[in-house]
Amino acid sequence: MSESDPFSVAGRVAVVTGASGGLGRAIATALAERGAKVVGIARRADALEDWRAETKGNTALIATDLGSPDAAQTLAARASKPFGAPDILVNAAGINTRQAADDVTLDGWRTTIDLNLAVPFFLAQSLVPAMKAKNWGRIVNFASLQSFRAFPGGLAYGSSKGGIAQMTRAMAEAWSRDGITANALAPGFFRTELTAAVFDDPERAARNAAQTCIGRNGAMADIIGPALFFCSPASDYVTGQILSVDGGFTAR
Repeated sequence: MSESDPFSVAGRVAVVTGASGGLGRAIATALAERGAKVVGIARRADALEDWRAETKGNTALIATDLGSPDAAQTLAARASKPFGAPDILVNAAGINTRQAADDVTLDGWRTTIDLNLAVPFFLAQSLVPAMKAKNWGRIVNFASLQSFRAFPGGLAYGSSKGGIAQMTRAMAEAWSRDGITANALAPGFFRTELTAAVFDDPERAARNAAQTCIGRNGAMADIIGPALFFCSPASDYVTGQILSVDGGFTAR
């Protein structure tokens, strides 16, 4: 690991959920190409294989359904096999059922809360003991615009992401004295599988872009710098924070 570059992740072991696509894949790739050993976790084995084939660096993959908190607790051992105990956890996997408040079902609610909120906690909890032993660790959660604002069709999703914001602060309070920081990225509108419905409507996408201070929606490259900051020694004195990467959408 470089002592001269505070943003270096070289030699670190990182686990990234949701690594098969979207922002999770972009971050997993960036970490690997900057010298981290990356374990990518997602449900789709074929997409993970594509990611590994396209990525330069040391990578491994675990294809599994993250929908159960019980599954998350068994992943720590599996994620430690390829390269040793992880130093970095990026919780990028998520789901948005987009059900109107009157149509939210118990199954939809449980699925959303489990994958978006419970799994990140229990996976982190399982990896924390090894981070404590090193007195160094990074937990990067994924918050959202809906951590701060209500969107139509977002009751379950927004509840989970509001929970992520508070969970991140609680993680920081619990573990930062052991050298483990916990922070969250709150992306604005990026084209991913979760936001396909938004970007398939050009007028809606343009309207969202116009609501930012910068005047455009996010590109994959926009998430890399903030993610590397939270994953590296550069953020040693930053914990319990939610960073909006939204072009100023929440500033207006």
